[in-house]
Amino acid sequence: MTPEELKNVAVAKSVDARGTACPGPLLEAKKAIGTIGSGDVMEILSADEGTKVDIPKWCSKQGHEYLGALEESGYFKVFMKKK
Repeated sequence: MTPEELKNVAVAKSVDARGTACPGPLLEAKKAIGTIGSGDVMEILSADEGTKVDIPKWCSKQGHEYLGALEESGYFKVFMKKK
């Protein structure tokens, strides 16, 4: 998705993992994925650079769809859609 599309995507769940280091954001995402429905979008907020690599890999392994990431002031928003 383009950055503009990501800014306007409807998010079903937002996971704020900015206070954790790797693998914290991934673990928080794994916990939260069970709280949303199939086809719903989740965003993970993280200040850890590794999250931009970890989440796409995890999505690929689990069959979820990685939508992209946006860089904010001091952190990232990583978007994924549950399978």
